[in-house]
Amino acid sequence: LDSLDISAKDIAKYDYHIHVPAGAIPKDGPSAGIAIFTSIVSLMWNKPARPDVAMTGEITLKGHVLPIGGLKEKILAAKQAGIKTVILPKRNQKDMVEVPKEARSGLKFHFVSKAEEVLSIAIQ
Repeated sequence: LDSLDISAKDIAKYDYHIHVPAGAIPKDGPSAGIAIFTSIVSLMWNKPARPDVAMTGEITLKGHVLPIGGLKEKILAAKQAGIKTVILPKRNQKDMVEVPKEARSGLKFHFVSKAEEVLSIAIQ
């Protein structure tokens, strides 16, 4: 937390409730980890996350970003939603060959291995 300039006192100011409803879209696994982390830090820093950025990746207790499944589908969904920048786990970079060129066109990709890297891209 020190490297993020967030104190335990800052964290204690809020109650947190993270609700991920089942909805119509099936979800499997912890791939929203970096998105949840980013939204909490955005709140703590009182700085908004960029609305044109999508991200996916599991996060460990030590801040490492782990690979995810369903890469092609997630990129297609981001493109359809009008996203311009996509943050992905570095270990998924090799899987980009499975994503059609037309799905990748017009998108900027950032491949990260640490949670801190996500913040420098996603928070304004």
